[in-house]
Amino acid sequence: MTELPPRAEMEDAVYQRDTSYDGIFFVAVRSTGVFCRPSCPARKPLADNMEFFSTARDAMFSGYRPCKRCRPLAVDGTPPEWVEQLIDRVENAPDQRLTDADLRRMEIEPSRARRYFLKHYGITFQAYCRGRRLGQALKQIRQGAPLDDVALGNGYESHSGFRDAFGRTFGRPPGQARDAECILTEMIETPVGPMIAGATPQGVCLLEFSERRRLEAQFTVLRRHFHCPILPGSNVHLEQLRSELEAYFAGTLRDFTVPLLYPGTDFQRRVWDALLQIPYGETSYYEKLGEGIGAQRAARAVGTANGWNRIAILIPCHRVITKSGKLGGYGGGLWRKQWLLDLEQCHR
Repeated sequence: MTELPPRAEMEDAVYQRDTSYDGIFFVAVRSTGVFCRPSCPARKPLADNMEFFSTARDAMFSGYRPCKRCRPLAVDGTPPEWVEQLIDRVENAPDQRLTDADLRRMEIEPSRARRYFLKHYGITFQAYCRGRRLGQALKQIRQGAPLDDVALGNGYESHSGFRDAFGRTFGRPPGQARDAECILTEMIETPVGPMIAGATPQGVCLLEFSERRRLEAQFTVLRRHFHCPILPGSNVHLEQLRSELEAYFAGTLRDFTVPLLYPGTDFQRRVWDALLQIPYGETSYYEKLGEGIGAQRAARAVGTANGWNRIAILIPCHRVITKSGKLGGYGGGLWRKQWLLDLEQCHR
């Protein structure tokens, strides 16, 4: 479960309508049955009448409905300004270390940065910075840079410190890592909220909604399948994915061409292959999917495999509904599933 800020801090954020906490938690009002963003302009309730949740999903599952005024489900995918400032600082100088004192000088509380990056990237801010430095180091090693230059040019004060950090991450010393691989991940903002994308040098292996509960488990599965670390960064496949997603959400792209990697059990692979055959703008149902792969009585197992799909939208599990025509389940939330189906219906 995602760590929430202290209750007093959340209450103060609600009373101050602090937009920097939007996305970190949601506040629900027991007397009205409504949940909101911390920055909602509506009249603020008494502190005893507030209940706090780390995700909109948790609030909805607890029986609250979204506020019509601040529309907490209408995620615009834009990180708070202070997060963009941090990411820009890291990207402009990935070799420079940012300490807690540096964050405070930027008027950013370190605990807030830690919570935000854990929630949206699956790692703390310091782990994000460390991963960015090591990913940059691996890139330089592959390009033939001298190891001395790589170590001292990525914020490490000694060769031994660099070797230890590199070895813990990649499982081998820098001198043996010219052919090492890793899964690079980055956040992609979309009209249905921020998504975490991941790719190896061979193709895209992850596209998930950043607040999905199963995201941490998906990271564990990816490490087991690919036997390599997961680090922040980008490559040609992620750049292509970003471009194709932009066209998809604009209604100008129906078929993705970026290469996909989706290892799994034989049954899972058959289900995911079948999902790729569902045409844009159309739907199928679990029983029919099972029949198509020779598992006529395995609708429940098909649904489970559907839920373990790690590449949302591109492997279109959102196109599977129940035989009765209801939406069924969706890891990203039913509102997103309906949104995606409506988008495709409008542009088919």
